[in-house]
Parts: sequence; C-alpha cells; structure tokens
Amino acid sequence: MKAVLRIFTLLRVCIRHRLDVPLLRLPIPLAVRLVIWLMPWRYLVPVRGAEPERVKAALIDLGPVFVKFGQLLATRRDLLAEQWLEPLASLLDKVPPFAGAEAQAIIEQAIGEPVNTAFKEFDQTPLASASVAQVHAARLSSGEAVVVKVIRPGIVRTIRRDIRLMRALAGLLHTWVPDLRRLRAHAVIDEFEKTLYDELDLQREAANASQLKRNFADSELLYIPQIYWQYTNPKVLVQERIFGLQVNDIEAIDAAGIDRKELARVGVEIFFTQVFRDSFFHADMHAGNIFVNSATPSQPQYMAVDFGIVGSLTREDQAYLARILLAFFERDYHQIAQLHVDCGWLPADTPVHEFEGAIRTVSEPIFDKPLAEISFAQVLLGLFQTARRFNMQVQPQLVLLQKTMLNIEGLGRHLYPQLDLWQTAQPILRKWYQAQVSPKTVVRQLRDNWPDMAQQLPQLPGLLHAALEQQSKSQVNIEMPPLKRSKGHWLPIAILTISLATLPMDWYALWHYAPLNSLVIAAALVWLWRGNR
Repeated sequence: MKAVLRIFTLLRVCIRHRLDVPLLRLPIPLAVRLVIWLMPWRYLVPVRGAEPERVKAALIDLGPVFVKFGQLLATRRDLLAEQWLEPLASLLDKVPPFAGAEAQAIIEQAIGEPVNTAFKEFDQTPLASASVAQVHAARLSSGEAVVVKVIRPGIVRTIRRDIRLMRALAGLLHTWVPDLRRLRAHAVIDEFEKTLYDELDLQREAANASQLKRNFADSELLYIPQIYWQYTNPKVLVQERIFGLQVNDIEAIDAAGIDRKELARVGVEIFFTQVFRDSFFHADMHAGNIFVNSATPSQPQYMAVDFGIVGSLTREDQAYLARILLAFFERDYHQIAQLHVDCGWLPADTPVHEFEGAIRTVSEPIFDKPLAEISFAQVLLGLFQTARRFNMQVQPQLVLLQKTMLNIEGLGRHLYPQLDLWQTAQPILRKWYQAQVSPKTVVRQLRDNWPDMAQQLPQLPGLLHAALEQQSKSQVNIEMPPLKRSKGHWLPIAILTISLATLPMDWYALWHYAPLNSLVIAAALVWLWRGNR
C-alpha cells in the first residue's frame, strides 16, 4: 500500500512541476506519447519556470533521497548537459528539518542518557539539515562547544523504498527510450545506494575524520575538528564546533584580510597531498563543508566538516594517474594510451595507436587555451570519456576523484579566477613521483616487504632453473650451459630476477631509478659469473 501511495506522490509531483514537457522531447513510443498528450492536466496546469529549476523543485518535494540523488547527478558532468549542473548543485542542504524534540529523543536513545545530563546546553533548532542527517549546536558539561549530528528518523526505510522506485523508473526509461541507455542509470543508482548507506553510519564518518586529522597533524593548512568518541555511535556523532568563514563568502574573506590567491593555492595543495601522499581524500568538498579560519589571515587555513564520503587510490592507481597527468601536459599521447592499457583500465587487446589518435583529437584543442583557462577536471573527464569508447570499465575510485577535483577547481577559481591549477599541481606531482622512484623509497619498500620476500626467495632459483630448462628444450638449435645449482647461488639469481622485474616502464622513471638498479644487476651478474667459473 505504501508503495502505491509513493507512486501517486511521484505522479502528483510530476504533474505539479510539468515534468511531462521534457519527457515528450525524448524518442518515447507513440502509444506512450498519445497517453501523455490526452491527460487533462496538460491543459489545466501551467508551466512555470525553467526546466532545470522545475526538476530541482520536484526533487525537493520528493524528499531527502531524491535531493541526494540530484546532488550526485550534479557531479556527473559526463552524463548531464551544462545547464543542468548549477541548479542541481544548489540542492545542497535544501531539505526541510525534522522536529528538534524528535532529534533529542533519538540522541538520548543512542547515547543511553538524557540530553540534559550529557550536555550543558542543547539547541533543539538545527544549525543545518541535509538529506541523511541534521546538526544541532550544543555544549558539553565540561564547557566545550560541539555540534551533534543525528540520523534522520526512518531514513533507512525511506532509502529502500525510493531506491526500488528509482530502479523501476530506470527500467522503464531503459525500455522506452533507448537513447538514454548511455546514461547507465542502473550503474548510477548502484553508486548512489552505496554512497547513501556509507553516510548512514556516523561512526564510520567519525573514523574518517580521525584519520584525516592524523594525516594533517603536523600541518597548518587544514584543520579537522576533534571527535568526542564517548558520545559517538552509528546514529549520533559529536564533534568540536568550528567557527570559520564560508569558503564561498568572498566579502567576508576580503574583510578578514585573507589573500585569496594564496588561499586558492593552499586548497589545491591540500587536495593533491590527500590524493598522492595519503591516498585518503575528503570526497565531499563542496562549499557547505569547507570553511576558512579567520584567525590566521597571513597563513590561510581551511577547516573541513562532513566526512561521510572519502576516497582512496591504490599505489598503482596513484602512480598511473600521476604519470598520465604529467604526460598529458607534455603532449605524450602514446604514453597516455599505453598507461591506460598497462594499468588494466582498458582491455589488453586495445589498439594503442588508435586510442592515441583519439586522445590527440580530444586534447589538442585544449592546448589552444592559456594554461590558466584549462580545466584540470575537464582534462580527466575528456580522457575517461575517450577511453570509454574503447571499452574502459567505470572505475568508481576515479569517478569519486573526478567529482572531488571538480569541486576543488570550482572553489579555487571562485576564490581566484586566474588560478592556474596546473602550475600549482605540477610541482607536487613531480615531487611525489620522483620520491616514489628514489633509492630511499625503494629501500624502504624492500624493508617493508622483506618478511614476505624472505619466504618466497628460496623458491625462485628452482622456478627460474625450471623455466630455463623448458626454454632450452623448446629451442632445438640453442644450447645453454647449465648453471651450477650450488646452494650459494640462489641469492644472486633472486636478486637479478627482482631487479630486472622492477625496472620502470618509462624513460622519466628510468632516469631516476636506473643507476641504483643497474648496480644491483651488475653485482648479481658478477656474483653468478664468479660462482660458475
């Protein structure tokens, strides 16, 4: 019965905001088109406002889950036209609050004691209300100012109901409008569902905040509020209240005497530090979650909240992404194409030269612009869109990264329109990549991996000898003198094998890495030669 009522609610909202108008522009079957044309409300309900604004209003009427879905779509520039992005992005925090007394009851049940006991003060009027939770100001009995984040009542049931409805609508569109299949609606809904359920666990969000705070413990660039774990659980989060300027409040930032150019540069540095140094980045860095510390105008500092969505990259993804970005701005399209195949983002049988030509076609027009006008996020978007034509599978971690980069770039250029993101990011990328192939890093990685290597090394000589014997048997005209298999030779053979296997694939890395690796290879060869005399 509730499902039927929800469908009627959906129809009522669609009629009120005349969402049939964009629907009729799609290539839907003639029978469906005729049914819509004959509906009496088409002639009774006027069309008011621009189409994106009507869709935005409809999402707000449908409730928090649909509002959150609109926010997600606003980050997918690969799916929507430009005119839809700003209205959907403005959905942030456009959710009516629920009653403060109801929030207080949820908090008391979650922490196991009355609010008046746990807090010296508690304001039932929410500071902010979002799709999944809302936030109240409070003060601990010890005097610290805090905010209390509490999950919306009944939100799990609402999510399940509305996700089922979204899947049904996606199925109808997939059947009726083949042109919309490129939007991959089911995949987007899957991503949305996972994001929602991650945000429902406030203890997980608190753990993310603690990790970010440790990562920037010695930095003055980013401040993460303290978590009060004694009052934090999956339904309630209590953290230090911060007092800062909204990052998009230009007048307040100028009045505080903060250098906006330096503030924009610091924001870019924070993002790339999170991605490449820590491989753990705040993936919801929109204006509602980022503040500026007005107490340190000469040394701009950001303050972040809301850590429900975070992203991470594997070491391999970090290395490939850094090399792809460096190669792009050096116009090395062949290396970009080869890297997409090498890292497994594209099938192994991808015609690299064809992919290289496609990247060149998309990229060359970009370089007609000044570097300060090149959108870093659009560069990634163009590369990934081109790669999808060559059967690149959607990489969730890269979609999250691209979304975050769009937010950072947008905030940076709002603060300082002439921001050259590449000039700011390139030194960070080069420094990180050079550090990855430095002798010090190699030694550290060998030290960290030594316990596993020590267990596997004794097996390598036998495997190598078996491979050589198999090779000699398969080549009739080639005779190889057998290696002496004394027990003392397994170590140089193992060292030689590892050194050859770890040679980097591109000249840039080889320039920094080869001297050390060459010495190791030479020493192993001399050791083997002397042992076989």
